[in-house]
Amino acid sequence: MIGHRISLRPQSWRASRNLERLIEQRWPAVVITLLVTSLGAAVTGLLFKTGVGWLGSWRLRLLELASPWLVLPLLGALGGALSGLMVQQLAPAAAGSGIPHVMRFLARQRVPMQLRVAVVKLVAGILAIGSGFPLGPEGPSVQMGSSVGWQLARWFKAPPSLMRVIVAAGGGAGIAAVFNAPLGGFFYAIEELLRQAGPVLLLLVMSTAFMGSLWADLMGLAGMGSKVAGIGGGEGFQLVSEYNPDLSFVPLDLVYLVALGAAVALLAELYSRYVVGMQRLGVRWLPDQLVLRMMVGGLVIGLVYAALPDDFRNTAALQHAIADGHVEVGKAIGIFALLFFGTGLAASTGAPGGLFAPMLTLGGSIGLVAAGWAEVTTGHAPSTFVFAGMAAFIAACARSPITAVFLVFALTKNLLILKPLLVSAVASTVMASILHEQSIYKRQLKLLRSPPSGDPELRMKTTPLRPQP
Repeated sequence: MIGHRISLRPQSWRASRNLERLIEQRWPAVVITLLVTSLGAAVTGLLFKTGVGWLGSWRLRLLELASPWLVLPLLGALGGALSGLMVQQLAPAAAGSGIPHVMRFLARQRVPMQLRVAVVKLVAGILAIGSGFPLGPEGPSVQMGSSVGWQLARWFKAPPSLMRVIVAAGGGAGIAAVFNAPLGGFFYAIEELLRQAGPVLLLLVMSTAFMGSLWADLMGLAGMGSKVAGIGGGEGFQLVSEYNPDLSFVPLDLVYLVALGAAVALLAELYSRYVVGMQRLGVRWLPDQLVLRMMVGGLVIGLVYAALPDDFRNTAALQHAIADGHVEVGKAIGIFALLFFGTGLAASTGAPGGLFAPMLTLGGSIGLVAAGWAEVTTGHAPSTFVFAGMAAFIAACARSPITAVFLVFALTKNLLILKPLLVSAVASTVMASILHEQSIYKRQLKLLRSPPSGDPELRMKTTPLRPQP
């Protein structure tokens, strides 16, 4: 075994050296490709969040004109049916989160990645999330950014080794742009997508992630993506911190944060099993009926929202309420239950949407409840519990603690919060790894069926070019 490990090192070193030589030979094309990839990721992310925000706001305004028992189920069913029809007819690879599809491509499997997938993901995701599906923009942003990168790499005739780097960098740029978190996007591309760390690769991915965030900032300065009070995080791009909590950190907090991380991991593992189980049931019951699944799912989700109080119908507002701490413990438990079961139902339909945004609210809800319980029982509750719960939940589900830390850090941009986030995220990751060895995305990979050899999307994709000598 030791000999096997040693034998892999020269191969890895040679691959890194080959990539370096390739970049030296074709650096103008590489720079242009990464620059345009980051721009494409930022633009698609902007359009996605703005579209979701606009449609979500229109949905809420309709509630002032008609009964929620009519508006919410009807819009949910209609939006689900239209979104499912687009995906089924134009780009089946655009279904679901999108992250497992990118992971399959990076694992050298045959997966449709062309620009058409990004366009369908954009429109279908807006229809689904804007009509009430409680999902987030990060999964689509990863897939859209990766598809843009794949298309550009193909136009520039990049060899497979470089194409994989560009695809991963595009996914990281998508995360960076949507969350205004360049470090979060960079670490996500390295931790979850590529799982490699050569110096040249790190430089390429980091540059693309930061450029994606920079493009988003420039578009924000130009007035694009202004705030829209919608559903699913349609707030546009911001140049300032989203939240400004009053934070403090004392050594005693470390014990509480470790305990919080372990507790969050238990609930996160339950959530992961529930979501994957619901997706498995959806595929088993209606294996080739995406439109019907999404229409019925949208109808049921609409009926659930119609039965709830008004302030539960805007999921973006729920996240803000949790992060600001302006929620009673009972309501926080209700928000957790709603998103826990709602996102599982939405994911079971194959709706194009991500899970990171719901995970933030789920983890924050746990942190808020835990803070209230700790204050009552021990007389002390860390002020960082809500944001630490967010990082711990993402870390436990995705097994990417560094990404979780910097995604949540981007919400406050307060350096004081980094240590509490890291403690809770690492504790949660360790506990989650004990409970199950795989992240939620690796478990979702097993549910994806390989497309038939006659799939028209795969016929459009040419065989990857061989590396240049």
